[in-house]
Amino acid sequence: MRIIDEILNHNEKFVAEKEFEKFETSKFPEKKLVILSCMDTRLVELLPKAMNIKNGDVKIVKSAGAIVAHPFGSIMRSILVAVYELNADEICVVGHHDCGMSKINADDFLSKAVERGIAQEKVDTVRYSGIDLDQWLKGFDRVEDSVRDSVDQIKNHPLLTKDIPVHGLVIDPATGKLDMVVNGYEK
Repeated sequence: MRIIDEILNHNEKFVAEKEFEKFETSKFPEKKLVILSCMDTRLVELLPKAMNIKNGDVKIVKSAGAIVAHPFGSIMRSILVAVYELNADEICVVGHHDCGMSKINADDFLSKAVERGIAQEKVDTVRYSGIDLDQWLKGFDRVEDSVRDSVDQIKNHPLLTKDIPVHGLVIDPATGKLDMVVNGYEK
């Protein structure tokens, strides 16, 4: 059975048995916090447990590496919506050790895309169109530095009020241990 068929079959049963009722909450985060975390599969259940958050407590935005790649991209927009439309009062960036974005290399990435069927001509067209693929596909060497960079991008955004604390944490995906990189309460 294909994965989407498995999902839809499960969902039919989920709805029929009213399993959704145990997840009912409002769209406003109870803890008034928005979290930017990595999309890593190890964090799906570990991160909420490690941070003592449950359904309805926070807004979670995910991106590869917990990176804010562009100040006016969809990640930053989502964070700002959480603050101004959904009443979040604090922001937390959570990176993790052993991240797939660490040391990512644009040439290797693009080679994999070509191996999977993207025509080299398309890659060349994008590159020649002025898109800096090396910058767009840039990873990081140290997760702590990447978290600091994302915190700085958020904290210094022209549309974010300065009274919003922006924290930076790093989680160990093997143990769930959180380490503070940036304390948003400190100036």
